[in-house]
Amino acid sequence: MPLSEHEQRLLEQMERALYAEDPKFASSLRGKDPRSNFRRRILLAALGFIVGIVLLMTGLVGKMTPVSVLGFVLMLLSVFFAVTSYRAVTTASQLGVVDGGEVRRPHSAPRKTRGSGPGLMDRIEERWNRRRDDNGR
Repeated sequence: MPLSEHEQRLLEQMERALYAEDPKFASSLRGKDPRSNFRRRILLAALGFIVGIVLLMTGLVGKMTPVSVLGFVLMLLSVFFAVTSYRAVTTASQLGVVDGGEVRRPHSAPRKTRGSGPGLMDRIEERWNRRRDDNGR
């Protein structure tokens, strides 16, 4: 439920008063953009993946199984870290988060709800009845 104009004005006044009273505290409360750390997290994941490959190959050449397993696990964790970072960024962009922690309403088409048309089972049943009626004639 959206805020009324009066409520929005009150909220803006409260934000301005908080920022005027304690700007450091107000800036710490402001939400951060997940895209700001994305590049650093991807570079960290790539570095972890490369170190994992080196450990894996070192373990294979030196016939040290635990080192190979450690390298493989490090590679998997690096990929998982990169994927979760990417999902956080895409989720934030879908929600409309922009720089500065402001939220912008996404421009998307309304989704089709479940009850807006015949369901899958209704369509299958209708086709079945048509086939049965066509064969009976």
